[in-house]
Amino acid sequence: MTENAPGIPLGAWLAELSDERLIRLLELRPDLTQPPPGSIAALAARAQARQSVKAATDDLDFRHLAVIDGLLVLHADTTAVPVSKLLELIGDPTAEAAVIAAVDDLRERALVWGDASVRVTTEAAAGLPWYPGQATVEAAEPTDIADRLAGIDEAQSDLLHKLLEGSPVGRTRDAAPGTPPDRPVQRLLAAGLLRQVDDETVILPRLVGRALRGELPGPVGLTPPDPVVSTTTAADVDAVAAGAVIDLLREVEVVLETLGTTPVPELRSGGLGVRDVKRLTKLTGIDESRLGLILEVAAGAGLIATGMPEPEPHDGSGPYWAPTVAADRFLESPTAHKWHLLASTWLDLPGRPSLVGSRGPDGKPYAALSDSLYSTAAPLDRRLLLDMLADLPPGAGVDATQASRAMIWRRPRWAVRLQPGPVGALLTEAHAIGVVGRGAITTPARALLAGGEGDDVVKAMDKVLPQPIDHFLLQADLTVVVPGPLERDLAEQLGAVASVESAGAAMVYRVSEASIRRALDTGRTAGELHAFFARHSKTPVPQGLTYLIDDVARRHGQLRVGMAASFVRCEDPALLAQAIGAPAMEQWEMRLLAPTVAVSQAPISEVLATLREAGFAPAAEDSTGTIVDLRARGARVPALPRRRAYRTQSPTSQTLGAIVAVLRKVAAAPSSGMRLDPTVAITQLQEAAHTQASVVIGYVDPAGVATQRVVAPINVRGGQLTAYDPASGRVREFAIHRVTSVVSADSA
Repeated sequence: MTENAPGIPLGAWLAELSDERLIRLLELRPDLTQPPPGSIAALAARAQARQSVKAATDDLDFRHLAVIDGLLVLHADTTAVPVSKLLELIGDPTAEAAVIAAVDDLRERALVWGDASVRVTTEAAAGLPWYPGQATVEAAEPTDIADRLAGIDEAQSDLLHKLLEGSPVGRTRDAAPGTPPDRPVQRLLAAGLLRQVDDETVILPRLVGRALRGELPGPVGLTPPDPVVSTTTAADVDAVAAGAVIDLLREVEVVLETLGTTPVPELRSGGLGVRDVKRLTKLTGIDESRLGLILEVAAGAGLIATGMPEPEPHDGSGPYWAPTVAADRFLESPTAHKWHLLASTWLDLPGRPSLVGSRGPDGKPYAALSDSLYSTAAPLDRRLLLDMLADLPPGAGVDATQASRAMIWRRPRWAVRLQPGPVGALLTEAHAIGVVGRGAITTPARALLAGGEGDDVVKAMDKVLPQPIDHFLLQADLTVVVPGPLERDLAEQLGAVASVESAGAAMVYRVSEASIRRALDTGRTAGELHAFFARHSKTPVPQGLTYLIDDVARRHGQLRVGMAASFVRCEDPALLAQAIGAPAMEQWEMRLLAPTVAVSQAPISEVLATLREAGFAPAAEDSTGTIVDLRARGARVPALPRRRAYRTQSPTSQTLGAIVAVLRKVAAAPSSGMRLDPTVAITQLQEAAHTQASVVIGYVDPAGVATQRVVAPINVRGGQLTAYDPASGRVREFAIHRVTSVVSADSA
């Protein structure tokens, strides 16, 4: 390609690109394909539209935005500028290669075009999160901004906040030479808290503005900051994360069991009420912030949903949050598969669970499982965090502040939501989910982030998780220490006869009279319990436990409850008389049929519950006299479609190739007349608006009628010309792509 002359339009430059480079442009800027452009000129006009430029710069790092900043300082938006001048302005010989590479990247996006001399799109300033010049001209900012701000008076503070809330550029006569040095503007200039542009203009420096907003200073260097604050081995990181995964899955199962037993009503506005969340916190033993994360991930994975559960709650009003039928399949799945489902759900979760319990701008608390937590930016922030961690050496850990600095460098336009507070919340979530350990990314999380097949991710987690064990340690105080994850069947059996006392890498259960009675209620015998403990305990079975099992079993089941609707029978007439004579049993109107049998029309479950509340130890039996388990099964609601993950849909390479082929055919087709390139039209109209000169434009309206109009341009933005039309006596808007010619009214 030949050297570009100053002012070469973007459309002409695009027309000279190869098909491969045009396809690459459309890959990097998919918004340009919706709808497909009708010509190269239309593509160029759309590529320079404000919204498209903002979208194209959204995922650029500080280096790329600093290059755009430097080109705007050199006025490359109106004339071609040699790349050598850009390198001279930046003034960092060690970064020359990186700057040239950044210019090449910007060329691929058509934000910059040209070879040795380059132009930058006119709307490039809209893609900067700061005022042009604040990244290059202000590169060397003072490091003691906070101390300098602490020494200003009220007048200076008011002036700075006025610039902070509006445009950072202010016009004032106090900027001129000779102004008394005691004026607020002069004092701020002397303190380095304002920068002078000319004799009548000052600007609030970028880093001063960030300090006033209480934000991190923001990036200043062209190389990314090093966020590492600790180092360890990858094996240590994986081991810590494995412990977090075990805790997470246990807590998810507790939440599912709790919601299955007592479904929680949904608020009319959606989500769970504050009181219901506090009640769940008490029932599950999980703190509120962590519970919010578990509820959101469980809902995103389709494990809980809102609806009318089966069986229905007693009050019958609804809907309720309860486990879905998919929860049963989840509970039976292997540990690594469970984690894969939860981790992938969290990664793409379109919401911010960390907000649960805090208050929004309106003063109202964010409710768990409500739409108020919705955020399409949340998945982008999570992936940015994990991408940043994945680029570090294995075992390299970060903290919230350093991670925030590194993430802001990568995405300066996202700086407001990447401050240490939100990033710290993301790190907390990542540790809880088990994708991060000790501030470093785990091996399975790397596989998950790389988009590998599900089996690959599961295999990576299987290698990290400790192997299930088939034993536990009985203590003399009737506690059971479990030094690792139990095999699922063994965990279920132990859970039936003992209660969790403390959770963690080594769980502790406690055997009590109530837990043994619970096991006997399910049909287990004393002999089976003795055999269970003897078979799986690596320590001797305490004599106290043997006595306790025998004692509870001796008293258990002396009362038998059947169906009359229900009956109570007992071989001891005195015990039966005592039981049915209890005050709590009066409501069921028990009637003696014989000294050892009483009947009632109350349901068997109600009679059982009342006797147990009265201090007895009844057992349920079937028609053959065999003890049966009548525990209520958890409520379930139908499985709803999983929440749709936030994913951007990019056109396929085949589609992009077809779009480029059409553009080539249109360019090659004979034209009945020359049509003004939209880029040229934008430049001419912006110049006319700047000089307040009237022009004659050729314009084709939507009906295809061509006219000539004298207008006075006001501004050009977003592909629209705003101009005063003397013929109609009002301000009108004209689509740039319909402008066929622009001629000065003086020469027309």
